[in-house]
Amino acid sequence: MTSLRHEKRPAIPKLAQDLIAGTIGGWAQVVVGHPPDTIKVRLQTQPSPPIYSSAMDCVRKLVKEEGPKGLYRGVMSPLAGIGFCNAVMFMANGWSRRMLQNGDEQRVLSIFEIGVAGSMAGSVMAFLNCPIELLKVKLQTQDPKGFVNASGKHEVAVSVIDCGVRTVRAQGLGGIYRGMGITLMRDAPSYFSYFVAYEGLKRVFQSMKKDGQELGTFGLLMAGGLSGFAAWIPAYPQDVIKSNYQNDLRYKSISQVAKTLYRSNGPKAFLNGLGPTLVRAFPANAATFFAYEMAMDFMKGI
Repeated sequence: MTSLRHEKRPAIPKLAQDLIAGTIGGWAQVVVGHPPDTIKVRLQTQPSPPIYSSAMDCVRKLVKEEGPKGLYRGVMSPLAGIGFCNAVMFMANGWSRRMLQNGDEQRVLSIFEIGVAGSMAGSVMAFLNCPIELLKVKLQTQDPKGFVNASGKHEVAVSVIDCGVRTVRAQGLGGIYRGMGITLMRDAPSYFSYFVAYEGLKRVFQSMKKDGQELGTFGLLMAGGLSGFAAWIPAYPQDVIKSNYQNDLRYKSISQVAKTLYRSNGPKAFLNGLGPTLVRAFPANAATFFAYEMAMDFMKGI
């Protein structure tokens, strides 16, 4: 891969670079990763006894009922939001790294410091992820009759905005932040692991290069894809709990969700949908980081 990096001072401020490149990376992530995410959420939130016997069974039934477009149900929420969220995430991560560098931009951060910066970015991200994912979950899981509102009645949301309006009307502004605590408990450790894996793997792959060559396309894609796996290791049980808590208003607390899931299927209940998640993780995050790096290279060359 030919590098576009130059030694001259960038014409675009660093925060703006992170904002633009993060948005592009987020769009790439949604296009590649939304179908398996839909399957993941459906498997996570299905009742007991289950509707689907496996991820492939879920795909077959969903496509049979709604066609391929069913796999992209609820896509407008993440497409509109994940680009912005990724922009904020990369911007917060870049700011956190520069803060840890304490004004010395030439100082190379340790892997642990990179993780700390990632965790700080994850804490910021939780405030954006919570409402976006809540609307996404509602749209992904509603059946032809719609989703169940606070009164136990079905409502059919026809768009992201409509779903958001109905949620706020029924539950107040706090309704779209249902599950904020568990989202924070998921995102802080997840982003720590995410950036540690990405930067650590980049350094490992770079050390295998001769004569200081730039890391190529394959290395960037591998580092990005594998970091997607790493992000879920400390976070998946929290994600299952969050999806169920946001989807079903009958739950009054996070602990109630955890107890109900455990009673239904033991520890395995906290791994529902893990297969589609891992299938999605590699290509979605490879696309995210690759698009981000390419956009950053381009802007640094301006």
